[in-house]
Amino acid sequence: MEKNLALLLLLAPFIGFLFNVFFGKKVSKGLSGAIGTITVAISFVLSIYFFAQINQTGKGIEISLFDWIQVSNFKLDLGMLLDQLSVLWLLFLTGIGSLIHLYSISYMHDDENMHKFFAYLNLFIFFMITLVVGNNLLVMFIGWEGVGLCSYLLIGFWYKNQPFNDAAKKAFIMNRIGDLGFLVGTFILAYLFSTLNFTEIQALVQSGDTNSSLLAVAAFSLFIGACGKSAQLPLYTWLPDAMAGPTPVSALIHAATMVTAGIFMITRMNFLFDITPQVQNIIAIVGAITALVAASIGLLQTDIKKVLAYSTVSQIGLMFLALGLGAYTVAVFHVITHAFFKACLFLGSGSVIHGLNGEQDMRKMGGLRKAMPITFWTMMISTLAISGIFPFAGFWSKDEILMVAFEQNTILWVVASIASIMTAFYMFRLMYLTFFKEFRGTEEQKNHLHESPSLITIPLIILAVLATIGGAINLPGSMWLNHFLEPIMVGKHEAHILGTQEYMLMGIALVGAIIAIVWAYSKYIKQHYVPKEDSKIVGFSKVVYNKYYVDEIYTFLIIKPLNGLSNFFRTTLEPALGKLVFSFGTLANGVSNQGRKLQTGSIGLYLFAFVLGICAIISYLFIAR
Repeated sequence: MEKNLALLLLLAPFIGFLFNVFFGKKVSKGLSGAIGTITVAISFVLSIYFFAQINQTGKGIEISLFDWIQVSNFKLDLGMLLDQLSVLWLLFLTGIGSLIHLYSISYMHDDENMHKFFAYLNLFIFFMITLVVGNNLLVMFIGWEGVGLCSYLLIGFWYKNQPFNDAAKKAFIMNRIGDLGFLVGTFILAYLFSTLNFTEIQALVQSGDTNSSLLAVAAFSLFIGACGKSAQLPLYTWLPDAMAGPTPVSALIHAATMVTAGIFMITRMNFLFDITPQVQNIIAIVGAITALVAASIGLLQTDIKKVLAYSTVSQIGLMFLALGLGAYTVAVFHVITHAFFKACLFLGSGSVIHGLNGEQDMRKMGGLRKAMPITFWTMMISTLAISGIFPFAGFWSKDEILMVAFEQNTILWVVASIASIMTAFYMFRLMYLTFFKEFRGTEEQKNHLHESPSLITIPLIILAVLATIGGAINLPGSMWLNHFLEPIMVGKHEAHILGTQEYMLMGIALVGAIIAIVWAYSKYIKQHYVPKEDSKIVGFSKVVYNKYYVDEIYTFLIIKPLNGLSNFFRTTLEPALGKLVFSFGTLANGVSNQGRKLQTGSIGLYLFAFVLGICAIISYLFIAR
């Protein structure tokens, strides 16, 4: 029974994918979207069932489907692992996925390839579930690669626009760099333990009879994989460009699912990272720097989705900081709350873009709160949450990260605090520029301003409610999430007991966020400031606006040399090798042409050659000896 239900949980979105691939164009758009949504909703209902069962029993469920690979002493089965960590991930993956599918029915209704869009979304959910429920690293890698493929298809969905294709290729290639690290780490663990099963690796690692140097290399390699998938320095530049895809894609991939895959993998392998503290230090430092750099870039962006993209990179940086400090539960807590408010923010931005006929530049918005009240209030709630304002969800999870950082490394706490204050500033800058003061768009846009349909606003309302109350899963005192994940965590992070220091840290974070909000209010509401046109941005602001020219640096240091090398091969080396290979053909052709002249058709000549041959053989056999 459990095996069948687990398979249905996994395969339901894949059935939706097959339906939309083969029949999507033959049925109505509404039915195509409904089938895609229902199949994900089925997975969500089954996730609730398994969550309730595991929450009650306290035991995970491992299902072996069949023996998969056996080479010498290396043995691996294809199986599923439904434990506390995986069912928690499944809940918000399939739950938010269902809401985004519902949203997409209305958002993508006018697109001629709507059935293809839902097919890609369903396939993405299928691979993401595969990643989460796999009982070994190889199954996880199949899901890992699958979501990379689907992100390529979804980012470049509007393929007739060349910059969108370029963004899709950039995401695909940068993820391949990280995936190589994942593979190297996987190979090292397979070499060390002759298995890739999570439970078996954990038991062998905890036995202590292992090569610590190789384990550190494996952990670092897996971290590189996580950097690629979760958009951390230096492999983060693909994610802002990925905003080229339809807004539901941004919400699904870049808020709740794919970008959290790296967090999931490191948390799943927490027993490995706990015994490699040097790698943990690197994770914490990279996370803190990423959070700060991405937040600073978000301060000056004018594209509403780009602001949210850099916000995502920054928030994931904070999660990596928590992972590097060994606070895996805190990182998971922030993953969950972030999924709520960031999905709401992305879908809200999509509602704004939908209402403005595709406009994404905040300089051409303003005054939308009266025309789009539901969109405004849901985005305002989520903005308060991401800014860390009490009592919204983000306040509890972000403060947990800052508390852990303060206890273990004051410098990292300062960096994370500055990034958090920046977050409050640029998020309220987004709200003020988009919803307040007068409308700055065209007269035609102004005449067509309207609230989005209910299929768009209902998911927004649900996500806004979750962004409000989501912090309740790990409130100080109850700490439900900590207790729920205890069986998964080897080095458990102790729950904070609220004392003078904790209240002081919470107060500092809250005051910092409020100061940033007031500063944004003063600049964009009181002073009526509107960001300048691109050509008028100068000085350091131009450097930040252009993302510190990281893309240009990568182009100069990596892309241009590679292109130059490939051009050298194409224009010089390949023709030279071609001539060399062709010369062998020319030689063979010349010899054969000369040999062909002997074939005259004269029997006398052939008899003469035959006699010469016989004489040569006799001479060799008798005279030569």
